[in-house]
Amino acid sequence: MATSQTETSKAEISKGHRIGVYPGTFDPITNGHMDIIQRAARQVDHLIIGVARNAGKGPLYSTDERVAMVREDVAALNAGGASIEVRAFDNLLMHFAIEMNARVIIRGLRAVSDFEYEFQMAGMNARLNPKVETIFLMSSEKHQFISSRFVKEIGRLGGDIRHFVSARVAERLAERFALEAGNGTVPTTSQT
Repeated sequence: MATSQTETSKAEISKGHRIGVYPGTFDPITNGHMDIIQRAARQVDHLIIGVARNAGKGPLYSTDERVAMVREDVAALNAGGASIEVRAFDNLLMHFAIEMNARVIIRGLRAVSDFEYEFQMAGMNARLNPKVETIFLMSSEKHQFISSRFVKEIGRLGGDIRHFVSARVAERLAERFALEAGNGTVPTTSQT
């Protein structure tokens, strides 16, 4: 089971530990994300899942809600001895990685279309700080087609999303879409 932590100070993580950051919007967290998290945890001693505030993407859930969903899903994860922490961030990813003493940024790739964008991002990050490496993990075959955007579209239109997200996330999405359908709007969420 993962050691779930809310906040870990730099002093609590010894210098000998390999620290990695897996950033994303996680709106919502999917089984594809969970696959990457589990595999990333085997590459580092301490994995920090960075939930980007990213209001520009117009997330369905507030930052606090997304952090809570990620924490709920990783709580039961077998991380193979690695500790996992979930934190929100709203600054430059490289600045966040440096603040966390991370030497690795982990990114998941689903398809060739992801690669071009991620390749450019990795190049920019390397220019900002060449001491922080980017590691790409290919999505497992059964998760390559899953995206948060598609999960939301399918769920909003009444499709079965239970194969793409955890039962907890599917329930939260169903509740949100029921509220949306009931009054025609999504409840206002704060980005705290």
